[in-house]
Amino acid sequence: MNRVLLTALPSLLVLGALAACATAEPTSAPTAGTTTSAAAKTTTTAPAGPPPVPAPTADGQCPYLASSVVQEANGQLVRKVRLSADQSRPACFFYANATDVQLSVWVFEGEPATAKAVVDRAAPVADSSPASAPAGWAGGSLTTDTGAVYAVAKGGNAVVVTSNQKQTIKARRIAETVVGNLGL
Repeated sequence: MNRVLLTALPSLLVLGALAACATAEPTSAPTAGTTTSAAAKTTTTAPAGPPPVPAPTADGQCPYLASSVVQEANGQLVRKVRLSADQSRPACFFYANATDVQLSVWVFEGEPATAKAVVDRAAPVADSSPASAPAGWAGGSLTTDTGAVYAVAKGGNAVVVTSNQKQTIKARRIAETVVGNLGL
C-alpha cells in the first residue's frame, strides 16, 4: 500500500499542477520565433536495500564474541579471527584454518526496514524456516550447501550468523549469545 502511494503521489502532484495551470489566466503568448517548454521532473525515493555483506579486512579479536564460545558452539578450533572495517560493530570472521571461515557474525544497526532486508537477504522467507530466538526477534534459519544461516531482526537491529556446520542450532546459539552480550 505504501509503495503504491509513493509511486502515485508524484504523478498526482504533477497532474494537479497541470490542472491548476490550465485554469489560470494566460499572462502572455510567446513571441514568434521562440519556443517554451516545461518539463516536470518527478523523483521517488525507494527504500534502500540492505548494505553490502561485510568482508574481512584485518586480523583482530571480536569485541562481542569470544573465540572460545565459537569453538564450543561450532565444534571446531578457531585458528584466527578477522574483522570487517566498515561497521561500527565489525563483522567477525572465525577461521578453522588459514583460509576457511567456519563461522561469521554480522551485527547490523540502522533503520528497521533495512534490518529486515538484511535478514531477508541472508535467510529468504520463501526458503527458510521461521526463527524466533531470542525472544522478540524474528527471521529465518536455513541449511545451505555450505553450512547453515541463522538471521534475526528486532527493530533496527539484525544479527546474521553463518556456519560451515549444517546444524542451524549452532548458529542460533551464537546469535543468542551475541544479542545477550550486546544487550540488544
